[in-house]
Amino acid sequence: MESNLVVVITGASAGLGRAIAHAYAKQGASIGLIARNPEALQAAAQECEVLGGRALVLPLDVSDADAVEAAAERVEQELGPITVWVNNAMLSVFSPVSKMKAEEYKRVTEVTYLGYVHGTLSALKRMLPRDHGTIVQVGSALSYRSIPLQSAYCASKHAINGFTDSLRCELHHSSSNVKVTTVQMPAMNTTQFGWVRSRLANMAQPVPPIYDPELCAEIVLRAGLAAHPQREYWVGMPTVAAIVGTRFIPGLLDLYLGKTGFKSQQIPNEPRPADAPDNLDDYVPGTHSARGKFTNRSSTKGAEISFLLHRTTAIAAGLALLAVGGAVLAKRGVR
Repeated sequence: MESNLVVVITGASAGLGRAIAHAYAKQGASIGLIARNPEALQAAAQECEVLGGRALVLPLDVSDADAVEAAAERVEQELGPITVWVNNAMLSVFSPVSKMKAEEYKRVTEVTYLGYVHGTLSALKRMLPRDHGTIVQVGSALSYRSIPLQSAYCASKHAINGFTDSLRCELHHSSSNVKVTTVQMPAMNTTQFGWVRSRLANMAQPVPPIYDPELCAEIVLRAGLAAHPQREYWVGMPTVAAIVGTRFIPGLLDLYLGKTGFKSQQIPNEPRPADAPDNLDDYVPGTHSARGKFTNRSSTKGAEISFLLHRTTAIAAGLALLAVGGAVLAKRGVR
């Protein structure tokens, strides 16, 4: 157990953030849980303590830089020096660009992009003088390949990449031992699709294939614990395909997503109620959970995720098989 592990997680009240909190709690970590909903944070904290960790509930909006900084100070006073900071909080709006409002772009950007900036600045303020610590940026396949109906979210995720790349260069320049890594995620079975602001006719859904958040949380855990984390982790084959595809055939993907991207983000035959909850300006009350409503359609395992989790073992096994195969062929050649 990592008894001295102190982790801060933004967006920790539900979905992937809550799954990440569970993963670190199993390592015996002390965890600062940041989100707007105090009721859901308290439930998450109780779960973390059952799993073997301890938790500090920090209800705040990450768009408020002063509140994030005050939370970081409180974590260090009550839990100890922060060793891992996970930026994960997000908002989105499902809407065509032509129907978006300027204030909606502003709000999504303040949380989904500037929330990461605020968290990173507070983490660096403490990690740089100690020359130790890891910042994990939870990204998305959409940070490389934008899709229709989520322009504000995609733009914010792209901005996180640009910000993080600049930071990496500066850390290399100063020979800092502070690490920063990005985990680019696939579509997940999380709660956001039930409360995201939407102008779609039907209820929103993640674009299949859908992954369980616990699988993806394991990558975030390993990234934070690694002595030398990868620059980026691409989680799931859809993420790999999106990132590689947009580098080589972006125009074709524009055409493909223009034809398929509207339908694939909506649940067939499930009209969106006029009074559906909306978490853009305020949180949706309730205790919530890590998983959303798509459990019967989500993957509980994935070969490519297993490879990321056990890459060294997989490579060693592959090299061993090649060596055995080479030895067999060599013997046959002698005979």
